[in-house]
Amino acid sequence: MHPGPRSGLAAVSAALLAMSRHLEVRDVLKTIVASARELLDAQYAALGVPDDHGGFAQFVVDGVSDAQWKAIGPLPRQHGILAAMLREGRPVRLGDVREDPRFEGWPDAHPELADFLGLPVRDGDEIIGALFLANKNCARPQGGCGFTAEDEDLLGILAQHAAIALTNARLYERSRELTIAEERSRLAHELHDAVSQKLFSLRLTAQAATALVDRDPARAKDELHQVAALAAEAADELRAAVVELRPAALDEDGLLATLRTQIQVLDRAHTARVTFSGHGLRALPAAQEEALLRVAQEALHNALRHSGADNVHVDVARRGRGAVLRVTDDGHGFDPTAVRRAGRHLGLVSMRDRADGAGGTLTVESAPGKGTAIEMEVPGG
Repeated sequence: MHPGPRSGLAAVSAALLAMSRHLEVRDVLKTIVASARELLDAQYAALGVPDDHGGFAQFVVDGVSDAQWKAIGPLPRQHGILAAMLREGRPVRLGDVREDPRFEGWPDAHPELADFLGLPVRDGDEIIGALFLANKNCARPQGGCGFTAEDEDLLGILAQHAAIALTNARLYERSRELTIAEERSRLAHELHDAVSQKLFSLRLTAQAATALVDRDPARAKDELHQVAALAAEAADELRAAVVELRPAALDEDGLLATLRTQIQVLDRAHTARVTFSGHGLRALPAAQEEALLRVAQEALHNALRHSGADNVHVDVARRGRGAVLRVTDDGHGFDPTAVRRAGRHLGLVSMRDRADGAGGTLTVESAPGKGTAIEMEVPGG
């Protein structure tokens, strides 16, 4: 039994609001397919964003388990019905997709699709995606399709709003890329200034040591110790820049792989032992994953630059539908209440801001001589 107009309108409104709530492209795509499948009561929904090489830059499905999706294999190519939708830009409503002459089969692990409804997603004259549903949960008319003309109209509305949401998300990500580029430029400028000053001081100190070698060996020795200290500081500045200027690979690699790679770099670059463990983590909204990554980076920076630790460990684990990040070190620690009064020392304020922005919480455990543990928890999406 179909819902009445009031409940139907409420459902459509909720779906459109959900689309507009997200700013990350992948979150928008996931919301679109989940909303379409729920509203039209289908077993499967998918949305593909084509690339320029005959494949799909992104392809999001709903109604297929992670295990099924992994078994299906690589992303589909632009062929068959999907290619026709992208090329011709017309809706497709079929009683059995397998009987259409354009059907070209699918991998063995792919679920069986029968009745099919697909629409192109347009931004003006450009087709930016293909949205489709399969296997309507209803009794099908003899030899016909379970999807109705009303379903096609409703999906058309969703496709129009999907185009707006996707375009806005792309503009947001482009804006963020420009912001990141500006930040990288600023960091590079600061790095140049900091390292240049250190090297200038190092050169003057080395010259002073050279002049003192014959007449005052003890002072020359002190100056050489200073040379070693300045060289170590310059090396620290460069190591920090390697991590800060390297773009995060969250979209391609995910949070765990990105963290693991960065921690391997830090472990090689510092005398302290830096280790990582991550397990049982489910995919989180992009904003939450980025917040976890940035807090981990800030906490690692503090531990390696200020704590004097011999060992630093990062752990990321699933907690309920969300995740918890924990960064611990065996350094000299500090008094968290004194730091709180001191304002932004050790970046704790910015870490709390990131946690709050992701809907999470940040806790700090430390005491002089007892090391430090920073924990951030975020809820699931």
